[in-house]
Amino acid sequence: MQKINIRNKKASFEYEFIETFVAGIQLFGTEIKSIRAGKANIGDSFCYFSANELYVKEMHISEYKFGSYYNHEEKRERKLLLNRKELDKLDRKTKESGLTIVPLKIFLNEKGFAKMEIALCRGKKHYDKRESLKQRDHKIEIDRMMKR
Repeated sequence: MQKINIRNKKASFEYEFIETFVAGIQLFGTEIKSIRAGKANIGDSFCYFSANELYVKEMHISEYKFGSYYNHEEKRERKLLLNRKELDKLDRKTKESGLTIVPLKIFLNEKGFAKMEIALCRGKKHYDKRESLKQRDHKIEIDRMMKR
């Protein structure tokens, strides 16, 4: 079984992660086939609550190449599957603290089900982003020195 790991690379630069969760995704048959082919993007996606359920919006899953008229919409809203206790905790934190929920990565578990890692996070300020860039540049310099 091949390893599928679709990441949101902008998330660690834009947000400070507080807590992470692993959620199932409610998908159609052609959507899981496209994910297994690696044809998904979560760069601009975000999560929100609607009627006590958590949904992910702006997640792009390309149409399945061999699909017929049963093919799925590329940017439809998809329901995330979590325990009621976790959903209540996330809902409470987003309402009272002004935190947001951002998808970090999509992967397949050992049973072959698609899972999404989501994070409860706080947006970084401009000076925090500059600090992240400094740390990354410093790490690159150290790696270069170690190679020599």
